[in-house]
Amino acid sequence: MGFRVGGPRRCVGARGNPCPDAAVVAGKATQARCAECARLDRAHSVAADTIADDPRTYRVYLAWFGPGMVKVGITREERGAARLLEQGAVAFGWLGRGPLMAARRTEELLRVALKVPDRISYARKRAVRAALPGVEERRAEVERMYGFAVALDGWPESLERLPADVVDHGEAFGVERLSGVPGHAVTELVDGGVVSGELVAVAGPDLCLDDAGRLVVLDSRLLRGWRLEAVQGATTRTTVPVREVPVEQGGLF
Repeated sequence: MGFRVGGPRRCVGARGNPCPDAAVVAGKATQARCAECARLDRAHSVAADTIADDPRTYRVYLAWFGPGMVKVGITREERGAARLLEQGAVAFGWLGRGPLMAARRTEELLRVALKVPDRISYARKRAVRAALPGVEERRAEVERMYGFAVALDGWPESLERLPADVVDHGEAFGVERLSGVPGHAVTELVDGGVVSGELVAVAGPDLCLDDAGRLVVLDSRLLRGWRLEAVQGATTRTTVPVREVPVEQGGLF
């Protein structure tokens, strides 16, 4: 794949409505929204806790991104595993299902009791993705955390506990093809810049490209708001700003 970026980058609006100001947004921003559209987009959001009476069923999950890198979260049951794929969860397991507020209370209980976050940055996910342990080790860590979670007291009565059934996304993402090389992450897109390479793996929003032997990781959220035009040719190389992905050691960079 290969494309040239055309600017300026414009705000994509909120909740299906265009930005009234067609505001220019920064090339490093992952949401491609101006401050006002970002506020409107979160005004009716489960993630922002602005919906308390949603009648739909929600599921609580444990998601695994790397050794010692587990988070707890919730998603609408009707979405299935889509939320886990979007986040780049290499492995995950369901914990329970029930009403929104019961799922929220369970999420907070597990987050505090298990000392796991409800959010992990994409920078940390990229830092470990190229050198992950095998499927069985990934599965074992999720199952271990599941055991701790279901043994806790204080689960809401309205939340149904689900059996342990770990799902692994390693093959779907293609992480085994990353060859232990963290690579270089695109820091921003710029007017006239080029991104080019052979797609070798996809994890969440990250596109992993082999650019003439150099691994380039592009967060596809950076694409929104730009004009893109195709470029072709074996000599075309990535010219947008990149920086080396740091390798995480001992839980710290």
